[in-house]
Amino acid sequence: MIITRFAPSPTGYIHIGNLRAAIPPYLVARQDGGKFLLRIEDTDQARFVEGATDLILSTLKTLGLDWDDEPVFQTTRKDIYHKYARELIEKGRAYADPTPPETIAKYREEDSAAKKPFLYRNHHPENSPEWEPGIPLRFRAEPKTYEYHDEVMGDLTASPETQDDFILIKADGLPTYNFAHIIDDAEMKINLVCRGVEYLPSMGNYLSLYDALGIERPTFAHMPHILGPTGNKKLGKRDGAKSATEYFDEGILPEAMLNFLITLGWNDGTEQEIYSMDDLIKAFKLSDMQRSGARFDEGKLLWLNGQWIRKLYEQNPDDLYHRTHNFWPDSAASYEDNYKKSVLAIIYDRLKTLSDLKSFTDYFFTNPAIDLEMITSNKFLSTFSELELINLLQITQSALELITDWQPENIQSTLNNLLEKTNLKPAQLFSLIRIALSFAPFSPDLAATMSVLGKSTVLARLSSVIGSLSAD
Repeated sequence: MIITRFAPSPTGYIHIGNLRAAIPPYLVARQDGGKFLLRIEDTDQARFVEGATDLILSTLKTLGLDWDDEPVFQTTRKDIYHKYARELIEKGRAYADPTPPETIAKYREEDSAAKKPFLYRNHHPENSPEWEPGIPLRFRAEPKTYEYHDEVMGDLTASPETQDDFILIKADGLPTYNFAHIIDDAEMKINLVCRGVEYLPSMGNYLSLYDALGIERPTFAHMPHILGPTGNKKLGKRDGAKSATEYFDEGILPEAMLNFLITLGWNDGTEQEIYSMDDLIKAFKLSDMQRSGARFDEGKLLWLNGQWIRKLYEQNPDDLYHRTHNFWPDSAASYEDNYKKSVLAIIYDRLKTLSDLKSFTDYFFTNPAIDLEMITSNKFLSTFSELELINLLQITQSALELITDWQPENIQSTLNNLLEKTNLKPAQLFSLIRIALSFAPFSPDLAATMSVLGKSTVLARLSSVIGSLSAD
């Protein structure tokens, strides 16, 4: 049985680069009938952010990455780390190191001046005191060449030059990441470790520690970075590495975010672009991950989100409507659910994010401000005089008044008859009516829009525009 884990640190929000690391181990665990465990690596108390753990948990739940068992918190496992630390001391593979930071900095400067790499193992103290709380504990390296296989990166080697005497236990008694994650993985029986390629340079130290403790190595899978939009550096906050919560608040669906993140650096060899969680569990393979970084493309995320909005609406309109709760314009607050559902039914296929509802639908809930320039400057209407525009709107109004059953098909039939009567093209007549009703850059299908607005509202808005043109 495969047992994987996601091990974030509660040092702030969880941006999408961090979140992507949780998806491959989750998928592998779920397709194997294995376990996906969650570990909160909270030993760096100086960088701990209140509320960050709850944010991690809620983000994973929103994305559908449910974990097995209770989350493990490193700060509750201090005694376990100390037990393994004493084992290393007894084996001669760890030593107390009271060397002050300024002395270590001096060693580093000396090596730099001598143009050689800084390795602390070349400077470690001759006589170490007995280890006790308050004194850092270091690993004693015995450098050698390690060969290992990575499920993504292939066969790799860690040379002796990559191995050093590193801190195991800090002066505060808590372990470093380099020590704790290996102990935790062993104790939690993790047998597949998925993480970012930034950990590859430290693999020599990690493999040394596995050997020193006699711990069986797990299988490794190091995933490439998500690169910034330019493709030449790792994605950072300035490039859009926002928290997943921010994206959700902006109207990105969790399904779209999941789909987007996993396809950054993964492809199953098909032309498929839209993947549900079930699709991914069936199709995902670590061996299909690319070894080079994948460029972050927010345009692709927005496209996927639009596709998922359509997909979810067509599967379950009420489900998508429920998700729009916080995205309607303020003007919609007093309207009934059924009316808003009718608006969503004709606008959903134009949305890239749910937040588009605010700007796309305001005119369904309040009379738009009349902007005659939108009419007179329109490329299809600019050749008409104001008198001609008034006449067209009056003819339209009269025809619409005769409709007794205000349904889209009856409205469309009347509009088609108006085209014949006025000898105009749809782009001309329909543009005039659309702008007069919405004063928006665009709107859904005209007949559907008029049907939702209602006959009295349509006629009243046409009258208002006629009046404004007459008074101009």
